[in-house]
Amino acid sequence: MTLAEQFNRSATSSDGDEPITKVSIVISKASLEEIYPGLIMANGARAEGMDANVFFTFFGLDAIHKKRQDHIKVSTVGNPGLHIPTWAGGLPGVSALMTKYMEHQIEALDIPSIPDFIEMISDTGAGVYACLASVDLFKLERDDFVEHVDDIITIGDFYEMSAGGQIIFT
Repeated sequence: MTLAEQFNRSATSSDGDEPITKVSIVISKASLEEIYPGLIMANGARAEGMDANVFFTFFGLDAIHKKRQDHIKVSTVGNPGLHIPTWAGGLPGVSALMTKYMEHQIEALDIPSIPDFIEMISDTGAGVYACLASVDLFKLERDDFVEHVDDIITIGDFYEMSAGGQIIFT
């Protein structure tokens, strides 16, 4: 199936009978290659007319943290997708170099930056939430997060709002 056919195909549940109408996406890591897939999926869900919620937990909170969201890096140590030895990923400057390269590639494809993507997703009506347990763990406050965060919620709240939909962990 071509990429165009994949985009033009209606999303259906795993049993193929019912269309997917709601997704809740969990972002738990703070690297470029861990945050972007969730944002792309949320944006795609909204473009397909689905309800979407994005739940940021643990280090994924960096994506919605005012002071950190502009400083997300590519994880180079132990990242098999880079096809470099683990020790090479730990050399000084490798992460910065790979991050610049990826940011250039992302920009060339006209994909928004993380802050712009979160704003865009929020503006489409998708829910943007921070995990209360992680916020407490890292001693963060509501003021630490960007204005597009709808609320800081418990995992129980997340499951309640996800009921009847698909939960995707990126």
